[in-house]
Amino acid sequence: MSAMLASAHDYDSIRASDLAIQRLRALHPSLIDLSTSRIARLLEALGHPQRTMGPVIHVAGTNGKGSTVAFLRAMAEAAGLRVHVLTSPHLVRFSERIRVAGRLISDDELSARIEEVERANAGEPISFFEITTALAFHAFARTPADLCLIEVGLGGRFDATNVFDRPAVTVITPVDYDHLELLGPELTKIAWEKAGILKPGSPGVIAPQAAEVMEVIDREAELQGAPLTVLGRDAPFSAIDGRLRLHASGRDLDLPAPALAGPHQLVNAALAATALLTLGDDRIDAAAMAKGLAQTHWPARFQRLDKGPLAAIAGDVDIWLDGAHNPHGAAALAATCAELSARDGRPVALVVGMLARKDAAGYFGALRSCRPRVFTTGFSSPSAWPADTLAQAARDAGLDAQAVDGVESGLRAALSVGQPAPHIVFCGSLHFAGDILALSPETWPS
Repeated sequence: MSAMLASAHDYDSIRASDLAIQRLRALHPSLIDLSTSRIARLLEALGHPQRTMGPVIHVAGTNGKGSTVAFLRAMAEAAGLRVHVLTSPHLVRFSERIRVAGRLISDDELSARIEEVERANAGEPISFFEITTALAFHAFARTPADLCLIEVGLGGRFDATNVFDRPAVTVITPVDYDHLELLGPELTKIAWEKAGILKPGSPGVIAPQAAEVMEVIDREAELQGAPLTVLGRDAPFSAIDGRLRLHASGRDLDLPAPALAGPHQLVNAALAATALLTLGDDRIDAAAMAKGLAQTHWPARFQRLDKGPLAAIAGDVDIWLDGAHNPHGAAALAATCAELSARDGRPVALVVGMLARKDAAGYFGALRSCRPRVFTTGFSSPSAWPADTLAQAARDAGLDAQAVDGVESGLRAALSVGQPAPHIVFCGSLHFAGDILALSPETWPS
């Protein structure tokens, strides 16, 4: 690694609020144990903060949860609403997970809430994600807000966030294969887990789904008495002349294309807009929706990297960062890359780092359509695929691939592909994306 990148990476040691998080990780296991009994006990000890947080939009799904939440937040804040947000995972700093009334939770507030939640927990068994959820809800209940956006951590039915008796709206983004060791292996089983957030009397807004997924969601909605609006079935939408046209809740909307790149983001944007129409807050009008869609930002979702040490190396060549890490996400990435290449005829080169528990064969198979040149690398996680193994998986999928030693080597290899210079995309894992954003404070999410 060059002196420049090594120096930049020194920033990624321990950031201020993460000193407290080291304590939480030491005290509480990171292993996932899907259940709501422990979080229910802790929330009761805290006085049930989930009941006093304000209206909740609860979002589950396989891909697109974070982007949908980002659209929801941008449109609501464009209307002047105060919005709490819980998302996961974080990319660089733990505080990215918890946004209190529009701002990342401060180090001082985070430390105070951790102490209070630890005291309420009284040494009982609790997981890292569960205590994170509890401290977020505890912080939200202490500060008034007009809307709370809560992203499911994993699955839905037994996720720590699934503690709301009657959320204002539930949202399910596209459901596909991921986390098979915990949720699968059948797609219908995964759909059953996601559909577990539907609640009696709470309207559900659903992205277009495979027929077998939709059958499961429809059945669960009927059991729960949850009225559904299914995008495309009950709420027609289309992209015409670069604009998003949508009919939902008896209203017609003509909105600008979303700021987030890729055709899949049109679905996420339409889903978010439909959820807000279903919410029925008159303050969020069409003008606010249009403004919000046009200025939405969500790190590591086909994000243009124009700052930091990698951008300095790339010069005039465009480089991008995307956290897609499963076959469904890779298919969306391939479509986005194809759009990019169609504009100027330049090829695409990918620098890929991926966790070993992910489906590398399916991932690279989904990318074949955009015919990228692939450079694979390990990264800071001990669970990452070795670069050589990952390169072989890409070659087995019919792609031209070679292993490299680190992100800078991958970038330089991609830059040397030839002329015209390729569009370069770093992808394969949100953890990998976080490593790249952590290289410089210039690129830390805020």
